[in-house]
Amino acid sequence: MPPKAPATVEEAQAIFQRYRTELQLLATKIGEIETDLDEHALVLKTLQPLQSSDPTRTCYRLIGGTLVKRTVTDVVPSLEATHNGIQKALDTLAANYKQKDAEFADWRKVAGVQMGSQ
Repeated sequence: MPPKAPATVEEAQAIFQRYRTELQLLATKIGEIETDLDEHALVLKTLQPLQSSDPTRTCYRLIGGTLVKRTVTDVVPSLEATHNGIQKALDTLAANYKQKDAEFADWRKVAGVQMGSQ
């Protein structure tokens, strides 16, 4: 649905602020998920060599607030699955951000709103 021009200045301000807030929330969530993804990648990078050299080595994994004792062989596959799930979530959020940003740009054109840096 194409955006429509706001009827009043107050309406335009409210719509503008809503778009900015939604984009800011998405950007914050993307940052949080990127941090989680980096942490998972670091742990996987550390455990990968141990999977072949010392597969029975003990490691600990935090599951739902409980620290669980496992072996490297047990942890790596589930950690890889979690890493892949986080990557998919990040990709989805990034696509949502791009879509919302494009919507915002379209609305600004229709409403005749220009940002200070433009």
